[in-house]
Amino acid sequence: MRGINPKQHYDVVIIGGGISGLTSAALFSKAGISCCVIEMDNRPGGYLAGFRRHDFRFDSAIHWLNNCGPNGLVTKIFKIIGDDYPKCREQKNIRRFVSKDFDYMVTNNPDELKEQWIREFPHEKKGIIRFFRDAKRIGKSFDRYSNLSRTMNSMTWYEYPIHGLRMLGFALPFIPHVRYTGEEKLKKGLNRYFTDEKLHRVFCSEPDVLSCLIPISWAYINDFQLPPEGGSQSFPEWLMHATETMGGEIFFKSKVSQVIVEENVAKGVKFDHRGTEHAVSGKYIIAACDAETLFEKMLPGKSVPDKMKDRLKDAPLYASAITIALGIDCPAEELGLGEEIIFLADTSVSRDDLGQGDPHLSGIHILASTVRDKSLALPEHGTITLFIPAWMENNNFWGCEIDEHGNYLRGEAYNRIKDEYANILIDRVAEKLIPNLRKHILYCDVATPITHHRYTGNKNGTMMAQKPGKENYQGKVASYITPVNNLFLSGHWADLGGGIPIAIKSSINTTLLVLQKEDKKRFKLLSRYMDGKIEADELKNSDLLVKYDNSWIKDPTPAQKKMKRREEDQSSSQVI
Repeated sequence: MRGINPKQHYDVVIIGGGISGLTSAALFSKAGISCCVIEMDNRPGGYLAGFRRHDFRFDSAIHWLNNCGPNGLVTKIFKIIGDDYPKCREQKNIRRFVSKDFDYMVTNNPDELKEQWIREFPHEKKGIIRFFRDAKRIGKSFDRYSNLSRTMNSMTWYEYPIHGLRMLGFALPFIPHVRYTGEEKLKKGLNRYFTDEKLHRVFCSEPDVLSCLIPISWAYINDFQLPPEGGSQSFPEWLMHATETMGGEIFFKSKVSQVIVEENVAKGVKFDHRGTEHAVSGKYIIAACDAETLFEKMLPGKSVPDKMKDRLKDAPLYASAITIALGIDCPAEELGLGEEIIFLADTSVSRDDLGQGDPHLSGIHILASTVRDKSLALPEHGTITLFIPAWMENNNFWGCEIDEHGNYLRGEAYNRIKDEYANILIDRVAEKLIPNLRKHILYCDVATPITHHRYTGNKNGTMMAQKPGKENYQGKVASYITPVNNLFLSGHWADLGGGIPIAIKSSINTTLLVLQKEDKKRFKLLSRYMDGKIEADELKNSDLLVKYDNSWIKDPTPAQKKMKRREEDQSSSQVI
């Protein structure tokens, strides 16, 4: 049995090898800080790991990307590490709203939709123009966000008011819309622009007015991107390569059981690797993992105040999901699908029911990743993924039994429920969007909240941790700082918002918090870069950072490997 041989001590020990933990490792390695990542799964990436079935590769989490364009926050942070990061192309067709009485597309030219609505609803012309104008204003604010991402915990007292003024400028376009949340206020907020019920129904699943405006605002600034070639797992593969090339270490199949604390200072971790317990010391611990697991199970009982634990337990979370991954016998384009994500909904269903996870009623997101990226399947095949929100407690915990350790034991009932959900959702899509879908299916895989919890450790299988909102803001449930000295929280649990940008933003901030204590010169260099005071070229030319050779080469996907074998066989037969 293959073992591991970790060092006795690292400057930084990182718990969790998702996108946040891996980015932290690459950043620390770039700064010359010794570090290791301890990941419980057998491969990197967390929600971005994706999975292979036969010659198909499926993305497990990405519906769309933001901040991954040339000037985006994610790109800005990746440029600290190297220039060979996976590149994302701009998405042109973004989101398609489909119901029985409309079929609308948001593209990277939102004015096309604006003009379509003006032609279709001439009586709402003035309001439609104002709606898109306000979305564009919000977009301009987002365009400045990459220079506003540094946490105030890493700032000096005289930087606070300057940052506060800049953040106020960022927030101004949002303020008129913040109060329009919930069923009645959302209707009132949309009525400021248009009263036609058909236009209201386009936003049938949104919880507030900002959720209606923000996707269009991103479209105005061309801030929707497609995943890189090879799918979402290209990100963790690159980060792993860069980290190890610069001296960092990553240990898989390794589950942390304890954060070692002495006199309220984090000193290291204990973890299990294939039945063998290891202990490593570290001057700093970065917990890029589930916050409740950290506070309740990894730390000594009195390390975290009960009130803080209770607030975290009660914090509203993003949903988990039911994900149906389909491998099909033809390119997805032949079934009428494009690069956009489709939201299929019965607009006569209540807003609550559209988002509550009932397979008969929930709105369905439909995505054909192979239209976006031909490397994910053979040329004669394609993939389609169906998503609906779901919660851990649904179906009496999905028919699982729960053992004395809190593990979910999957059996016949669990598999039966998965099959039921898949059949219902496939039939709904076939009826409303893709006739004869069933006859094209070669492969079907179903993931539940139990699946997402098992592979990521996130509480209830939540996709993006705590939801932004009044309760979580007031409860201060998200923070980089913990009650234990030298222990920082990272990932989705450290900052509200969700998605790859928030996870990667947390990585640079925890890096800065450590450098602020350990290395003032490197801290100042990276702070100036993140604040937009120096450009990437000046950063790269600094002798303060470890040189990286930009040597990453993307591994071929299963489909690409098979196509190469086909070509080789064809060449051989021609020679004979």
